[in-house]
Amino acid sequence: MISVADRPIIDEMDFRTQGWIDSGEDEIVEMDRMRKMIAERMVESKRISPHVTSFVEVDVTGIVMWREKIKHEFEKRYNQKLTYTPIFIEAIINAIKDFPMVNISVDGDKIIRKHQINIGMAVALPNFNLIVPVIHQADQYNLVGLCTKVNDLAYRARNNQLKPEELSGGTYSVTNVGSFGNLMGTPIIMQPQAAILALGAIVKKPSVIETPTGDAIGIRHKMFLSHSYDHRVIDGSLGGAFIRKVADYLEDFDLNREV
Repeated sequence: MISVADRPIIDEMDFRTQGWIDSGEDEIVEMDRMRKMIAERMVESKRISPHVTSFVEVDVTGIVMWREKIKHEFEKRYNQKLTYTPIFIEAIINAIKDFPMVNISVDGDKIIRKHQINIGMAVALPNFNLIVPVIHQADQYNLVGLCTKVNDLAYRARNNQLKPEELSGGTYSVTNVGSFGNLMGTPIIMQPQAAILALGAIVKKPSVIETPTGDAIGIRHKMFLSHSYDHRVIDGSLGGAFIRKVADYLEDFDLNREV
């Protein structure tokens, strides 16, 4: 997860014209193998799962301040860039522990509650296709370990270096629509998982702040979380409580935390 200011700049002209030659007429471009696979899986997921999406706006001012304070020392100590993604994945892992019935899959009329927490993280490739490597047993990593895994998987995904086993076994997924400057999204579930969370862009907003002397207006860093879930097995009460819990973990982040 990155803020609007920190997101990578996408060449708009390359995006609009990729794979096209402007002849003044309509062009037919064949889908590549990966695009065909993505299309098939997305259609299949919509057919299988009745999707519902819940939204929560989160105040992440504390996390933004903490990261700014520690990111240079973090990179110097661990040789890793500290992005927002591992921080958010950590909050998701903690919320899954509180609400394990989102970490499930469906087999016919049976619900399979997963023992392992394997987090899939969507990565946009240079050709704008999408791939979802998996952090297996993500709950076994501390923040430094999550940061290392996130950076490694993202780098190798973009350089076509992932192993087959790193693309399977996910039990819950995360996608970062904020990296494109989007505030929120309605992500499609990665089958056979039952839920997926989209991370929106972090933006500065004027907000009401409660103070000892009364309410005041201040500038806060905020973002939207979008939680899509399979309504066959996850009702709105659970889906909404889960995303609210993720938000609580983010808003209660320890500003004095050391890594």
